Amino acid sequence: MISTTPALSVDALIEAVLAGEHGPLPSERVATSVFWIHHGTRLAGGDTTYLNQYVLVRLGGSFGGCAFEAGEIAPSICRDSSGTPIDVLLREAPRPLRIAALDAYLSETRPHRVAAEEGDAEPVTLPAGTPEVRAKARDATIAGLLDIEEGAKVGLIGVVNPLVAAIRERGGEPLPCDFNLRTTQWGDPVTDDMHEVLDRAEAVVATGMTLSNGSFDTILERCRSRGVPLIVYAQTGSAVARAFLGSGVTALSAEPFPFSQFSAEETALYRYRTVGGA
Repeated sequence: MISTTPALSVDALIEAVLAGEHGPLPSERVATSVFWIHHGTRLAGGDTTYLNQYVLVRLGGSFGGCAFEAGEIAPSICRDSSGTPIDVLLREAPRPLRIAALDAYLSETRPHRVAAEEGDAEPVTLPAGTPEVRAKARDATIAGLLDIEEGAKVGLIGVVNPLVAAIRERGGEPLPCDFNLRTTQWGDPVTDDMHEVLDRAEAVVATGMTLSNGSFDTILERCRSRGVPLIVYAQTGSAVARAFLGSGVTALSAEPFPFSQFSAEETALYRYRTVGGA
């Protein structure tokens, strides 16, 4: 039987998966393929080039994904890890690959499309079109999970400019935090101190990459202790973040692979909300 108890930390979730509490034993599942992807994006009208690296795991009919920092994982990971049992990756792989394997396992156990069919997720179709059209639609969908009063301070952990604009359109005052950016497209200062943001925010929007860099548990606990809504927008670990709904995460925009930037056609993301959440 699959566990319905919300997870309390990423490590606790991994241990529960290894124990078979979320589906088949991961020792019985193999990562058919591991992918390493590096790409850059500069949206029209912007002066920021986003550089993104992903490691992806294919398990059965599902993919798991995790972004990572430049130089953290080499392309040789594909040769070394393809064909490896999932439990080995969960125990021994570098953290981004562990998250990708965990995401693949949880996605295969319960795909987002199945959660939508069962009424637990709201499917949203991103329109076909240019990167700018698709990014704006995606970030408006994420901001739509915010239920805030005019002028509310919204911590943004992981900055993309269209999402800054979308938060403002919802009436929020963004408090941007990112390790790699110093200002937004409009000149707003971007701090690299998430604790400063977490202390001031009345709601927090965090990227799934916090799962990759190890800051997710800290954000989760801080939002729990302050009673602050936490909305996660996840390409990285979309099914991993889903496991924390009702245990600190109040809403989730889950975007499974292929991510919106890899297609010009219609693609789906899935929005989850907890009862009484954001």
